Amino acid sequence: MWKQLSKKYPERVTTLLPYAIACASGVLMGLTVAPVGAWFFAWVALAPLWVLVFTSPASPPLLGLAWGVGYHGVALSWITGIHPMNWLGVPWLPSLAITLFCWSFISLLGGLLLTLWGAVMARWGGKKSGIRVLFGTAIWCGLESLWSAGPLWWSSLAYTQSPHNLVILHLGQLSGPNTVTAAIVAVNGLIAEAWINRHSRSSSSGRVVNKHLAIAISLFMTLHLLGFYLYSRPIAQPPAAALQVGIIQGNIPNEIKLIPQGLRRALAGYTTGYYNLVDQGVDAVLTPEAALPYFQRDLPNTSLIQAVQEKGVVAWVGAFGEQGTSYTNTLFTFTGKGEIFSRYDKTKLVPLGEYIPFEEILGGIIGRLSPLDAHQVPGKTNQIFDTPFGRAIVGICYDSAFSEIFRSQAATGGQFILSASNDAHYSPSMPFQHHALDIMRAIETDRWSVRATNTGYSAFVDPHGHTLWISGYNTYATHAETIYKRETRTLYVRWGDWLTVVLLGLAVFLHQVIRLTHRRTGLTE
Repeated sequence: MWKQLSKKYPERVTTLLPYAIACASGVLMGLTVAPVGAWFFAWVALAPLWVLVFTSPASPPLLGLAWGVGYHGVALSWITGIHPMNWLGVPWLPSLAITLFCWSFISLLGGLLLTLWGAVMARWGGKKSGIRVLFGTAIWCGLESLWSAGPLWWSSLAYTQSPHNLVILHLGQLSGPNTVTAAIVAVNGLIAEAWINRHSRSSSSGRVVNKHLAIAISLFMTLHLLGFYLYSRPIAQPPAAALQVGIIQGNIPNEIKLIPQGLRRALAGYTTGYYNLVDQGVDAVLTPEAALPYFQRDLPNTSLIQAVQEKGVVAWVGAFGEQGTSYTNTLFTFTGKGEIFSRYDKTKLVPLGEYIPFEEILGGIIGRLSPLDAHQVPGKTNQIFDTPFGRAIVGICYDSAFSEIFRSQAATGGQFILSASNDAHYSPSMPFQHHALDIMRAIETDRWSVRATNTGYSAFVDPHGHTLWISGYNTYATHAETIYKRETRTLYVRWGDWLTVVLLGLAVFLHQVIRLTHRRTGLTE
């Protein structure tokens, strides 16, 4: 095909065409998430890259880079919402430069993973279709696991299916989000192999039979049937496990959040909301991330904590904890006596929002990120968050992207999820993607989830990923729902991401078998 094109079009066109196709298919994958939400593209959008890696004269690593930049650039375009960064005191033009740098950097970082994927596939993928599908799937899952272990992580292939395809997301109960990723990559790989081998198979009757396409369709249907089986299981709701929780969405713009006007508005809004929810008979109230931007020692003097002492209803309050000369972004449990019962410190900090990446370069532009005379530090891993109602699973904002944080807390007895966030400084598609991640965490751990945000979207989600209620955007809101404590343990909660280990082990084993076979063949010849 490429030889024919080179005869019709100039060399420059035919040279760049594979990269343009790869980038376009990456953009197509980027359209699967909010704001477009075309989740079904995920099952075909990787196939063009796969075909190009094995059939085009273009460089496989550069093809991967083009696809990755297209995908991550579109999926993470919400990061441009940080401009202008007036809440950090950054002038307009430097703010624009920093925003474009961050967008470019995160897109290129995602492209780097695909560069590695393309290089490995071209070097060790082999010539047999079945082995290539196994290798491609294993390598992709391994690279996503590697990236998710770092400080910057968001756009897994798995989240392209959330919140629309709840059936397939239930595969996450087996081995976490990489189970869904593996399904998407494998189906795409089989479709690609069907195209590559489209002229090589025929039946005895003379009709063309493409077994790869048949296998792809069968695998797609089988995986969805398995997901549907998990999805259709009833959720036990015993009265003894019921817990009525209220949330308050304060809707405090970041521009005023840390100045007297914003502090007064926060105290009034959260205190009034607490009183209203208590009057509705809730057992506890959840506030967003840093709802009250005060240090722990100052919280007892606020009107919200005084209301807790007055009404005697538990409140989970987002504020700042103290850790030596530094501070943490913390969710506190306040008992009905107004005393701190437990705390969870945010584990994953947001670049530019909570710490300065490349501080040697950007430190001169951004002197500090808040009026607090201290640096923010992350919380420890494997934290336990006990409450008067039992142990809970907690995620604060960026934590939602890291499934292992939720899995480990579920494994140690967490019975329900509390998610507190503030997405006010991004474009509107980001909060919806954030909500989609919380849906995945609820399904994977088989837990009810309560999500309170500053400006939206706050929500209640059941263990099957159904959104029972979701707030408006940029609005003040309070809402109460009944959730249920659960002690189930999915395979993922018990064993973690065992599937990626198995896939990588099989890939290495087959690679060694093929290598030994080639050696023996060479000796006999």
